[in-house]
Amino acid sequence: MGSRPVAYRPRTRRLVAVALSAALVQGAPLQAQSYQGAEAGESEAGAESASASRGRTSIDPYIEANTIASWQISPGNDVLTYTQLAAGVDASIVGRNNGGSVSLRYERNFAHQSDGADSDSITGVARGYASIVPRVLTVEAGALASSTRVDAQGRSVFNPTVDDDLSTQTYSVYAGPNLQTRAGDVDVSANYRIGYTRVDGPDFVTPAGTSADLFDESVTHSATVRAGTRPGQPLPVGLAVGAGYYQEDVSNLDQRVRDAYVRGDVTVPITPTLAVVGGAGVEDVEVSSRDALRDADGNPVIGSNGRFVTDEASPRIIAFEASGLIWDVGVVWTPSSRTQLEARFGHRYDSETFYGNFSWRPSSRSNLQIGVYDSIQGFGGRLNNSLAALPTDFTVTRDPVTGELTGCVNTLDGSGCLDGLLGSVRSSVFRGRGVVASYTRQIGRMTAGVGAGYDRRKFIGAPGTVLALADGLVDESYYLTAGLSGPVGPRGNFSVNTYASWFDSGTAGTDDVRVIGGSASYSEQVFRNLSARAAVAISMLDSDIVADDLTTASALLGLRYDF
Repeated sequence: MGSRPVAYRPRTRRLVAVALSAALVQGAPLQAQSYQGAEAGESEAGAESASASRGRTSIDPYIEANTIASWQISPGNDVLTYTQLAAGVDASIVGRNNGGSVSLRYERNFAHQSDGADSDSITGVARGYASIVPRVLTVEAGALASSTRVDAQGRSVFNPTVDDDLSTQTYSVYAGPNLQTRAGDVDVSANYRIGYTRVDGPDFVTPAGTSADLFDESVTHSATVRAGTRPGQPLPVGLAVGAGYYQEDVSNLDQRVRDAYVRGDVTVPITPTLAVVGGAGVEDVEVSSRDALRDADGNPVIGSNGRFVTDEASPRIIAFEASGLIWDVGVVWTPSSRTQLEARFGHRYDSETFYGNFSWRPSSRSNLQIGVYDSIQGFGGRLNNSLAALPTDFTVTRDPVTGELTGCVNTLDGSGCLDGLLGSVRSSVFRGRGVVASYTRQIGRMTAGVGAGYDRRKFIGAPGTVLALADGLVDESYYLTAGLSGPVGPRGNFSVNTYASWFDSGTAGTDDVRVIGGSASYSEQVFRNLSARAAVAISMLDSDIVADDLTTASALLGLRYDF
């Protein structure tokens, strides 16, 4: 499947590719770091409780017919037009014992000029749960399909100026049960999750003429169990013991991440709203891989899919390992049912670590979420975790011209950003640290949302393998997104979205890249379920590599029918 319609000509393709070779990753995961293993079950139990008081079902299938014009403003002056046909569905189900949201869209683009190319794409995100035993056992699942644009270094950019040669399709899915129960004074929780992620794309070549090692596919397994008491039930302090296991198998060079731990935790209340928490245990972490198959000259062999061919006969080589004591201390502050802060500092991965989260719902019409994370994973595990962190009640934010996912959703429950969506698709495992924040507010009949974050990824590669070139490289990124949408009169609707990002690569010979853009759309019901649509968008990529900024604008006129 190809990307959305874009404006380009053969003489500008190389310029676009060079500019994007400096682009960095965007996004970071909001991953639970508390080792307690209870968050998933508690969140689903909370969803059940909320569902009981606001049960509803909304299913909106639709079809669209649009005309799109794309103008590359600089460098050059190229204009292409397309006809776009699309079909999709937006649905949300909130019931007493189940809930979920889905947004799925398929579109086909027909180019009007010979310089353009026909393309099709499917994008969407889904997240939901079903109760097997109400308030005790639930099954949750999620899925994602997205179109991203990736440079030869394996770093993706939200920017509609890149042609089909730099487009990839990413698929991710996960599922698993959550158990939350109580045995006397002891709370017992457990969960298991299996996930799969795959990236389909073209054969990328680096500026040096070598093949870029992009992520192919991975399978993840995650399991946790925890049993503990609350302060005052029956002891003055809360005590808990827990264990967990995580494994990610990446197809590229048979990379593997294994992380197993056992630990105990104590909660000491200071006031009714403030507690000091601490925990200690043992953990064993290992990252390993094999080398690529070599030809007679010692060069790595490239397969038909553009990835390195794994030498199955080569020994497994350790890239990183840490085994021994882990500990952390922190505070939990819960002044009300709408506000909670947890912050921890400790020792993990043979170094210092800090993580935490803050949630604030000042009213039923606003929601603020902030998360600080530190984890070792591959691209697939990161994306699976950010998908699982989504709430089950949300509406998806899409680019009004391309129809693509923007990486964040509008929600008044939980995290609002799919932070792994625009992350690096390098095959190497990495240690990711950063912070991500999202805020959603209903203003009258309008909905406003803001997302921001910082992400630092230090890649891990086994010595003596082709991945050794990536070992120790650090990529950093900052990003900001904002949007406002709502009705206009009895028949109209509008939306305004903007984004900005700054990328700093650790790869030698690459410079910083700044990306900024925005879009606006308006729709008006003209007859029953038929509405007319108009949208405009502009984006700019600024890189020190090229003399001219890469600037494009696009516009859409079309019709939409909602069944």
